[in-house]
Amino acid sequence: MAQTKSGITLADGEQVVMELEAELYAVSANPIAQMLGEIKKIIDLILGNKKKSYILITNKRVIEIYDRIACYVFKVERRICNILPSSLLDVGYYRTAACGFLCPAFYFFYNRHSNLGRVILLKGADEAEAIKITNAFFA
Repeated sequence: MAQTKSGITLADGEQVVMELEAELYAVSANPIAQMLGEIKKIIDLILGNKKKSYILITNKRVIEIYDRIACYVFKVERRICNILPSSLLDVGYYRTAACGFLCPAFYFFYNRHSNLGRVILLKGADEAEAIKITNAFFA
């Protein structure tokens, strides 16, 4: 059994296709927004708070993972959601630039029938990487 960065233990015969870590602090690729996000992250770390979110795509399933840690060590919240292909309306990505044509950012998204869609800022991604991630979602 393999272990992943998100802490999920895979079943026998299950292989990781892709593991995405969501950017929870910065809202765009704009350097100022990135800097403000890092400041928020540092303040959270000083206060003992930490949050991480992952999308784990395997050859058998897609899993959403969200962890929140308080007081440096106490895992106060962990949400795990298996996403079924039949529950999806659409999966894709979009590109937007916060500064007009500068600072382009790529966002991966998916919408479910339950209206619980997700949008994830892809750190350092380009068009080819965004396409690869979108295609891996249905691998």
